[in-house]
Amino acid sequence: MIVRLLLATVITTGFQTGPSTRPSTSAAATSVPNQNSGAAVVAGSKINPPAPMYRFQEGTFNYSVDWRLVTAGTATLRLDNVNGEHHIIANADSTGAVALLYHVHDLLETFYNPQRNCALSLIKHTEEGFRRVESKIRYDYSHKKAIIDEQNFRAKNQKHEENDIESCVSNTLAAPYYVASQPLQINSKFTFPSSDGGKNADIEVTVEARESVKTPAGTFGTIRVSGEALSGPQKGKGKIWLWYSDDERRIPVQMRARAFWGTMTFRLTQMRPSAT
Repeated sequence: MIVRLLLATVITTGFQTGPSTRPSTSAAATSVPNQNSGAAVVAGSKINPPAPMYRFQEGTFNYSVDWRLVTAGTATLRLDNVNGEHHIIANADSTGAVALLYHVHDLLETFYNPQRNCALSLIKHTEEGFRRVESKIRYDYSHKKAIIDEQNFRAKNQKHEENDIESCVSNTLAAPYYVASQPLQINSKFTFPSSDGGKNADIEVTVEARESVKTPAGTFGTIRVSGEALSGPQKGKGKIWLWYSDDERRIPVQMRARAFWGTMTFRLTQMRPSAT
């Protein structure tokens, strides 16, 4: 679950606040979201179309996952376009000693509309410890419903649910790319709805600063953003930081979160963009 939660965006997961490399005091003072202003911000929660300059970068992107100074896993994201829709597949696996302690093999796949940024479907195959779950989510905007069919192979049961959603939502896997598609002006904030089939979550994003970030794939000029849930099951449980390349591609080159069990960081190790 650790690898999947961070990989996917994890903007909505329950981590403790504070990146391991803290911004300067002045930057932090202007970038910390106001926990008491959630109601006003959530009222304006919406999905916006991509900014004109944004370019969805097709290709394959590999990440290392570090925890307590050891490599805990690997993650791969593949981005392409299928029948006019943006398509993302993410794989996450625990490795080494961590894999011996806790097996993780997760696969997520989503399609979303490139003009409106609305999620269309989400599939989650989860293998974590002894847990084996397959979830399929479909977004029915004509009825404003997220329809989830889930099979738990270990418990040998199934469930079908339909939950209310807004007229356009993102999801766990599409959310980082929705954020990337927005203008990202320093010190700005925006809020958007996200659903993985259950209760809606409103996510507040704060655009914090520009930074130079060194990864195994190279050194990048980046825009650092943070995100946290203002509503839904993960409200008030933490934040996650993402560093995007400061260009029209907005590639996530680093992701970081801190939990009670320590800090976990994703770093880009290799990227193989598709030919345009």
